[in-house]
Amino acid sequence: MTMAGPAAAKPSRRKANAADERLFDRELEDLPPELRWREWMLRVEAVIFASAEPVGRETLARVVGKECSIDLLIDDLVEELRDRPYDLVSVAGGWQHRTRVRFGETIRASSAPTRGGAAALSEFEAMVLMAVGYFQPITRGDLSKIFGKEISRDTIAALRGAGFLTSGPRSPRPGAPYTYVTTQHFLSAFGMETLRDLPNIEALEDAGLLSKNYLQLSDIPIVSEDDADADGVEFGSAPEPLD
Repeated sequence: MTMAGPAAAKPSRRKANAADERLFDRELEDLPPELRWREWMLRVEAVIFASAEPVGRETLARVVGKECSIDLLIDDLVEELRDRPYDLVSVAGGWQHRTRVRFGETIRASSAPTRGGAAALSEFEAMVLMAVGYFQPITRGDLSKIFGKEISRDTIAALRGAGFLTSGPRSPRPGAPYTYVTTQHFLSAFGMETLRDLPNIEALEDAGLLSKNYLQLSDIPIVSEDDADADGVEFGSAPEPLD
């Protein structure tokens, strides 16, 4: 006599998900067009509101009809929120609710705990993170050259622990040291769609924060997003750590 074990007694997760998809009515064909559109809007807003990270197009497409335009839905939601203290913004390859800037002081004064956003960084950690953002993929040694002093492993570990940095491709230099790149969380936390939203380097020079002349005289490769794409490095992404 064959006994069915616990694994056999329960349907696989894949089968359960497939069953859920069959039961979930995306098309809402029984509703009039206006009510159908309104329901799709509410679904999209609910998913974005519930998510701790920006929600991408593929995720939203799972809860609306096949012929539904995500972009038009988002436009209608943005218009509907126009008089609210928060907005629906495009960030890090998806959409997320963000409090409007003018209410920032109010929220700080309330001392209420907030979700998401950027972790509290020291001024120096923020400077190191900014340098990685501009010159990634970059090694710890090259970061040390930029700042004129050693960048400790603890500083890198703190930025990795906060979810802002991850390992990039190995450097082609002797010893193949690790490089570091920013993550999608970095873009999300600082409200950027891509790294092209970083402040202009010339503006940072004027503020005395970075010296492009020094960087050009050094052997630090200043990589553009186009160069990185050609080399297979995805800026602002979170590649798997290398062994």
